[in-house]
Amino acid sequence: MSHNRTHNKSKHTDRVLEAVEDGSGAAKSSIAASWNRSFRLHGLAPDQPSSEQRFSSTELEARREKSGRLLQISMPTIERLFTSLKLAGCSVVLCDADGVILENLRSDGDATAFDAAGLTAGSVWSEQAQGTNGIGTCIAEGRLTTILRDQHFRADNIGMSCFGAPVFNSVGSLQAVLDVSTCREQLEPALEVLIGQTVQDAATRIETDHFCDEFSGFRIVQARPSEMSGPALLAVDPSDLVVGATRSARRSLGLPLDSDFSPRPAADLIGDADDRGTGFENAERRELKRALAKANGNMSEAARALGVSRATLYRRVAKLGIGTSQT
Repeated sequence: MSHNRTHNKSKHTDRVLEAVEDGSGAAKSSIAASWNRSFRLHGLAPDQPSSEQRFSSTELEARREKSGRLLQISMPTIERLFTSLKLAGCSVVLCDADGVILENLRSDGDATAFDAAGLTAGSVWSEQAQGTNGIGTCIAEGRLTTILRDQHFRADNIGMSCFGAPVFNSVGSLQAVLDVSTCREQLEPALEVLIGQTVQDAATRIETDHFCDEFSGFRIVQARPSEMSGPALLAVDPSDLVVGATRSARRSLGLPLDSDFSPRPAADLIGDADDRGTGFENAERRELKRALAKANGNMSEAARALGVSRATLYRRVAKLGIGTSQT
């Protein structure tokens, strides 16, 4: 068994080095491109002995605190994900944007294999440290990343399959990676697809929950989603100004990525069902419709709430073409 493992590692090393030396595959394959980054940019070698980078408990705690409420908000989703996948021998980890494992869940029966692989709290799984892997390559490319066994760069990691999904913050920057890994033998293709989709859905839930928590005092609006995965959400203040947006919403609506933006009128970004007339008329129409909705269509009650006469309200409603059901 030991001889076979050594032989497999040697074959893997030769294959990676051949792909790197050829160079042409980087333009055709994301795996080959990551192997090239690992070798040429980060100076790693596929047969390089493991030199695990791991933060001390004090340093890890500082990183956990730096993550703010992310860990607390993420845990229910992480626990549900682990419950659904643990029988497949999977671990679930949450890493920060540097690839440092902040939290990990795994079954006792699989702990030895994951410890041997270095998937432990405080370990660093960036591409710079480990080469091609589900966590580090997800950080480098900012998208759902599946790295199956011998797709890893380092020969020591070919016993694992990893599925990493990015979690972006409210500024549009990557703030974490949710990863599912397994040290079990070859996975069925259908199970690979299922795990990848499940991880992506869980990362989307974490991103949504974190955004809603950060903007808990604002109205949350669903925007038109972009082609990229992730929640397309906007945070709207009482003046109908958009003050926050998820990365998917930013991409869809042409807002800046990875930076703050000046508040924008919600109607300018997501349209308005009543976008006829001037901007002032649109604003007035929205306010009148809100007042009528709060008054259940009662014109007298809506007029009192707006501080105008009933006759004035009737005139404005008629001019703006707002239908009413009660008087």
